[in-house]
Amino acid sequence: MNYRHSFHAGNFADIVKHALVLWLLEQRQAAGPVTVLDTHAGGGLYDLAGDAVRSREAEAGIERLMASENRPPLIEALAAAVNETNPDGGGRFYPGSPLLVVRRLRRGDRYVGFELHPPVLALLGEVLEPFAGAEARGGDGYDQVTVEAAANPGSFVLIDPPFEQPDDYHRAADTASAIVRADPTATVAVWTPMKDMETFDGFLRRLEQGGAGRALVAEARLRPLTNPMKMNGCALVVLNPPAGAEAAASEVCGWVTDRLGEAGARAEVWTTD
Repeated sequence: MNYRHSFHAGNFADIVKHALVLWLLEQRQAAGPVTVLDTHAGGGLYDLAGDAVRSREAEAGIERLMASENRPPLIEALAAAVNETNPDGGGRFYPGSPLLVVRRLRRGDRYVGFELHPPVLALLGEVLEPFAGAEARGGDGYDQVTVEAAANPGSFVLIDPPFEQPDDYHRAADTASAIVRADPTATVAVWTPMKDMETFDGFLRRLEQGGAGRALVAEARLRPLTNPMKMNGCALVVLNPPAGAEAAASEVCGWVTDRLGEAGARAEVWTTD
């Protein structure tokens, strides 16, 4: 299954991922300057009248969020970022992780986004060009991020592959584990789709076998995991989560499942041993 960013921009999974990425970034910045590394950055900015029209997932995701009232603080923060992206009103454009992050860089912070596909890399470069301390870098993010993280202790690493390659689950788990083994001060957030429990449990086992240590698992299940051909939910798995991460994840995942889920939807937030 293909979860390339442009086709699924603004869907429920983006809400979970981006609301928590904004919160995690704020926590890391509170401790001082931080380097943010993004293994699969994508184009950075998405026109919801483009590729995303084909999936119509934004209609059931960010469009419903923007129309909602009484949003909790972390959901409100994402809504504010979407409004910032659409200064003339409306909601045609949706910010990807690169744009969300670089708008919040402070003095001494850095962002490096890796992108394998040259046309998408060119788009990413255009989005990042106005921001000091931001860089678009071509190549395989899995291969490059461990080297970059080792050179920047205490990095915040986002691993968010499209899951179009059969080894993405293994490479994501192995990369995350390698980073925290080498640098116990790094925070690594791995986004995954949830199709069935066997695949997801296998991913968590590989993290454990790789020596990843304690992790926060934030699950948003929009429907029961009974059809492995559908993205029934998503998870953000955070290695070395900061204090307060469980409450933050519960706020985000709970809102998404309550407001956007189907019958049987539920949020599960827990920590591994």
